[in-house]
Amino acid sequence: MTESDSKTSVALSSVWASAFLTVAKLAVGLLTGSLGILSEAAHSLLDLGAAGLTYFAVRVSDQPADSKHPFGHGKVESVSALAETALLFATAVWIIREAVLRLMATNVEVAVTWYSIAVVVMSMAIDFGRSRALMKVAKATRSQALEADALHFSSDILSSAVVLVGLGCVAAGYPKGDAIAAIGVSLFVLHVSYRLGKRTIEVLIDTAPEGVASQVETIAAAIDGVARVDRVRARPAGTTTFVEVLIRVSRSMPLARVQDVCDALSSTISHQLPGTDAFVKAEPLTLDDESIIETVHVVAGKRHVTVHDIFVEVLAGCSHVSFDIEVDETMNIHDAHEVASAVEQAVRDELGEDVLVETHIDPKRVSILTGVPVDADVFQRLEREVLDCAGAVDDVREVHGIHIRHGAEGLYISLHCLFCPVTSVRTAHHATAVIEQRIRERIAGVGRVVVHAEPQGSDD
Repeated sequence: MTESDSKTSVALSSVWASAFLTVAKLAVGLLTGSLGILSEAAHSLLDLGAAGLTYFAVRVSDQPADSKHPFGHGKVESVSALAETALLFATAVWIIREAVLRLMATNVEVAVTWYSIAVVVMSMAIDFGRSRALMKVAKATRSQALEADALHFSSDILSSAVVLVGLGCVAAGYPKGDAIAAIGVSLFVLHVSYRLGKRTIEVLIDTAPEGVASQVETIAAAIDGVARVDRVRARPAGTTTFVEVLIRVSRSMPLARVQDVCDALSSTISHQLPGTDAFVKAEPLTLDDESIIETVHVVAGKRHVTVHDIFVEVLAGCSHVSFDIEVDETMNIHDAHEVASAVEQAVRDELGEDVLVETHIDPKRVSILTGVPVDADVFQRLEREVLDCAGAVDDVREVHGIHIRHGAEGLYISLHCLFCPVTSVRTAHHATAVIEQRIRERIAGVGRVVVHAEPQGSDD
């Protein structure tokens, strides 16, 4: 049985139980003239209305979100609980009024019979079983409407006990004890009304659930990449608590990594706080330990410009930053210089005017080139040249995967070089640069050379 079916089933059983008790108490109250039992009948009638509202609410609240209700229909349960609260207050006022009038009367006749006591005891037994069943499903499904009903019916047990005391007073020769018992029932009703009303209004005005914000902040602190939490907003809607979190991440963090951090936090919140629907937003933050290289990447990224080969040197106490900036290969040099100058100034704005910034403009290819294979005899000759160039470099262990073809800009040559796995990236990069330079010196008409470095023993 699904959660929705379970909620609907227990709510419907509550409707039938309330209807039975209302009829039974009303009949006994009219036969005996007991205001206490009649007040219980009115209370049960109220229970019937409340149970009907709850049944309607749980059926509607489980409907999925739609275009008009993007946060779902969960607050229908809160509206139902609010209507139940209003009925409770009205009933309590009526019972107190009737009890006061009876206390002021000179002659009060109340018959105490076995069936008057039996109906109250039966009511207590049914309310006990109904309250337990409702609370069990309410906790399992986090249903506010069912929990309100369970709280309501558990209070009915106490109010029925007060009625029994009143009937005992009547049997002992004090007939006005029944009216006093009725007032006691009303006080229980008012107490339950206050508790239900307070909780319901808190939900309807989006009062943040207590402790959720601090729990979310604790969870976020354990997520790698979250620099700090700026804001947590939570509001309940039926069985779901919607949580909005604003976090700060390093502004140099790649966009894909930012999304991963947001997804990780949202998933963890939903896992550790069942019933929550978390939305996480991230905003950039300049961290104290942000490097100059990270700053250059951030500044260029804001202007949708790609940079590479960033070098930072300190000369006579002054930082010197240089990097290559990629621009569209079809752009004229004037416009390209304007782009580079704007990036240079932005970097100086971030790092300080005393920082020397220089850029080198690189063309960024926007077209797709096509290649043509070279003849077999030409390939063999050029392959030997490539092997000689690579083999002369001490750090290279082996060369394989040589490809040579004609391109629009000349020969395209690519090769894979194997290095000792512990070789540093700096050493491997220097070796590949030497190989590229020797190939260009020995082979005429070379347009592009790609030397791929990989550790010996790799399958790539």
